[in-house]
Amino acid sequence: MTKVSLRFFRLATLALLSMGWARAELPIIAKARAFVGPEDALTAVKSIHYSGSLVTPDPTDPKKMTFVTIEIIVQAPFQQRIVASSDRSIEVTGLDGYDAWHKVQDPKDSTKWKLQLVGPDPIKKLRANTWENLAFYRGLEREGGKVIDQGTVKIDGISCRKIAFVHDNSNIFFRYFDDETGRLVLTENEAGIGIREQGEIRVNGLRFPKSITTTSNGRDGKPQTVTLTFDKVSVNESFPTSTFTIPALNGR
Repeated sequence: MTKVSLRFFRLATLALLSMGWARAELPIIAKARAFVGPEDALTAVKSIHYSGSLVTPDPTDPKKMTFVTIEIIVQAPFQQRIVASSDRSIEVTGLDGYDAWHKVQDPKDSTKWKLQLVGPDPIKKLRANTWENLAFYRGLEREGGKVIDQGTVKIDGISCRKIAFVHDNSNIFFRYFDDETGRLVLTENEAGIGIREQGEIRVNGLRFPKSITTTSNGRDGKPQTVTLTFDKVSVNESFPTSTFTIPALNGR
C-alpha cells in the first residue's frame, strides 16, 4: 500500500469511526441532555464549582450528628478537588490527571496534618466521577468506556430507560432516565449505592440539583442515607493547576 493510499485509508477509518459514534448515540441521551439545558450551554461547560453542606452521624458516637461544609470543584479534562470541613477535621481529596491525594488536617492546628497518595483504583473512580459531572452523558466511548441500553424499567411508577455507563468493570453508573422527559430519576453504582437528585439550581440555563441523597447499606445491613444540600453552583470558573496538584511537604 502506497503512502498516499495508506494516508487515505487512515482518514477514511477515522471518518467511519466518527460516524459510528454519531450513529451509536442512544435517543434517550439526547433527551437527557436537552432536559438539563441547551446544547451550546452544555458543550461550553469546562468547570463546575459546588458549595454546600451535609449532616452525618459522628464517627465516635452514632447518636450524635456532625455538620460538614462541602466544596466540590471539577474541571476538564480530569481535575477534581473536594473539601469536607467540620469541627473535627478538614479533609481534602485532589485529582490532577492520573495523580490523586488525600489530606487530613486539624482545623484548630494547621501544623497537624497527614498526606496520603491515592492508589490506581481510587484514581479510576475519581476520573470516572469527574467525567460523569462534566460530560452530561455524552462521549464515554471516546474515553474507552461503553454506554449500554438495558431496557425499560419502572422507578417510582415512572417508565424509565436504564442506561449503563461502563467506565470499566469496577466503575459503572446505572442511570434511570424518565422515558418521556429525559429527567434523571435515579443513579446507582456497581456497588448498589443509590443516588437521587432533588430540586434544582439554574446556572447559565442549565439545571443542577439543589440536593443529592445517597443511600447505602450500613455495617448492620440497614440503609444509611446522607443528603448533601447545595447553597451555590458556579460554572466555568477558571482554577489554576495548583488547586489540584499534590501539596508540598510543608502541608500547603
